[in-house]
Amino acid sequence: MQNDEWDLEWDGEPSRHRHRRSARRQRSGKGRRGRTFMALFLSLALVAAIGGGAWYGLDRIKGFFVTPDYTTAGSGSVEVQVVPGQTAADIGQTLEASDVVKSAKAFVEAAKKDDRSRGIAPGFYQLRLKMRAADALELLLDPAARISNKVTVPEGKITKDIYKLLSEKTGIPEAEFETAAQDPIGLGVPESWFTRDDGKESARSAEGFLFPATYELPRDGTAKTILAAMVTKFLAVVEKLDFVNRVRNERHIEPYEALIGASIAQVEAPLADDMAKVTRVLYNRLYGPSFPTHRLELDSTVNYWLKAQGKDPKASQDLRLSEMHNPDNPYNTYDVAGWPVGPISNPGEDALGAAMAPDGDTKILFFVTIDKEGHTAFSNTFAEHEQNIVIARQNGAL
Repeated sequence: MQNDEWDLEWDGEPSRHRHRRSARRQRSGKGRRGRTFMALFLSLALVAAIGGGAWYGLDRIKGFFVTPDYTTAGSGSVEVQVVPGQTAADIGQTLEASDVVKSAKAFVEAAKKDDRSRGIAPGFYQLRLKMRAADALELLLDPAARISNKVTVPEGKITKDIYKLLSEKTGIPEAEFETAAQDPIGLGVPESWFTRDDGKESARSAEGFLFPATYELPRDGTAKTILAAMVTKFLAVVEKLDFVNRVRNERHIEPYEALIGASIAQVEAPLADDMAKVTRVLYNRLYGPSFPTHRLELDSTVNYWLKAQGKDPKASQDLRLSEMHNPDNPYNTYDVAGWPVGPISNPGEDALGAAMAPDGDTKILFFVTIDKEGHTAFSNTFAEHEQNIVIARQNGAL
């Protein structure tokens, strides 16, 4: 009886049936809300993804049309080098690599807008990090931003003095310059430059070939590369002067011998206007008929040897006879005829020009500096020369 009632209630009692449907509806409502929330979440995620992708794509597209460039004047400090022969694109790549500019393209575009960019000088510059390309260009055009490592080598210096000057400027020991100079061929001096007609052995040193000028020394330069640059300058100057051809064709001597003459004129004539007459005296003594010993008889060559030995040079009246007639001095011009074994200084362009084209007076044989301004008096006879010496002493030039 109870089982039948139970069966009736399960199969047909309305109240229990409605209760179960209500429970299902409640559970079904919760599911719909969950699915709705999930759909909303996925929709928002999709919109975000689409929006983010659109922004990323827009940014990428923008990159095709807008050149990347920093928007500030920069900060900090960085040193960059502009190498000779570099284009604006090359410089831009250097700046980008150093994080001075955001892109090489930005620098190139700034350079195109400014004709002055063609005048960017090679060298080292102090710039800032993360700069606008236009600001970086302004600094490269500003001489104050350029890190100067210049050295001026005066005319008439001997190599030992030049090595000291270069060492003080670069920190490279003098000994390294001396070692590099032992091989002048390795520095770029052509072998033919050591040829001479008088049968004497050439000094085969760098003396005479280190052209006096102002040089911008590279930060990574070595003793050899610095001296080689000076030799290169020398060769460029003598080529411009047509020195080799002219001394052979007009003076009928070898260029090395004329170079020795130029080195003597550089030391003996304080004023450039007197150099051509000094070289004329040298040629008259060595090759003319009026000086039968054909000896130069110069105190300057004696003093060169003293300086080369690390000793102080002396005024003419202070030189000892033993120093003037030292048989061990290869630059002895009092006892040995002809040119000394090599140059006694590094001459400049005026002195080279004077050796190439001396004054036309074939009679003058003597000279002496007669005043503190450096003027030189010339004479044909020794008696006249002695009178000029008296004047020089009265003026305090001797």
